[in-house]
Amino acid sequence: MTKRAVSLPDEAAEGMRAFIDEVDQRLAGDEDTCDVVEDVLVDLHGDRPAYERWQDGADISPAEQVRLQGYDPCNTTIESEYYAEVDAQSEQFRRTKHLQWLWRQFDATPMADNVEFALQFRRMLADHLFAECGDDCRFFKGISMTYGHNISIGDNVVIHDDVHLDDRGKLTIGDRVSISDDSHVYSHQHDTIDQTEVRNYHTIIEDDVRLTYDSMVQAGVRVGRNAILAPKSIAGGDIPAHHIAAGSPAESVSVKSDWQSVADPAGVDIETNRDQRRISYEIPDDVEVFDEFQRDLSGPE
Repeated sequence: MTKRAVSLPDEAAEGMRAFIDEVDQRLAGDEDTCDVVEDVLVDLHGDRPAYERWQDGADISPAEQVRLQGYDPCNTTIESEYYAEVDAQSEQFRRTKHLQWLWRQFDATPMADNVEFALQFRRMLADHLFAECGDDCRFFKGISMTYGHNISIGDNVVIHDDVHLDDRGKLTIGDRVSISDDSHVYSHQHDTIDQTEVRNYHTIIEDDVRLTYDSMVQAGVRVGRNAILAPKSIAGGDIPAHHIAAGSPAESVSVKSDWQSVADPAGVDIETNRDQRRISYEIPDDVEVFDEFQRDLSGPE
């Protein structure tokens, strides 16, 4: 047993549950997601009086206007909106953009430090944001993602503070996975010569995996069942099931105790099999593509 049971006082728990249920029902209903997110953020930030004065036409400063307009996700941009291959006008992207804005801005409120409330609020949002999310998952503060709608998560998953989940391609996370603070899991990769050429992949974290502190899983990698990626290690190739991998790039250093009979031998080569998990995409015809770097890509030869 590594944790002890903690609960809020009954009155606080009832108020928290009522609020989360109300937001859940509104997001599942026919209301415009943008309107729901704006309403929730105005109230969570305690800005309802100023917001209503602004809506009634009262004079406000430019800074106040920027703040109040920023609660509406339709008045914002996020990084993934700039990617050439994304259909920024699609209903799927618009909805997940708005939900991602709610997730991130919730984390900027004091209530995000109320762990029990925050875990339940993010878990509710995950049902609306991710492609799939299993039971009893816990999402801590500062988690970022590319879109959200290309992420599938199993049961009893724990994702700790300041983890980045890149789903520019596709990301699948199995049951009972633990991803520690400051870890990064990628599903896209840039070409070594032409930085503007992006390849998307399906990255897979199988059941019972532990990605430990400040580790990285590169795009298209499969981390096998019950494996461990050691702190500050970079998985550039598939990690076999039940193995402990460490280093940069990570290598198999041992097999977990009591799993030798079903695992490949310790020290097995870690192969890169990402090509079989590459995801093709097309850039929409109406996108004006530009090279933000303007580099000469030709070498001296």
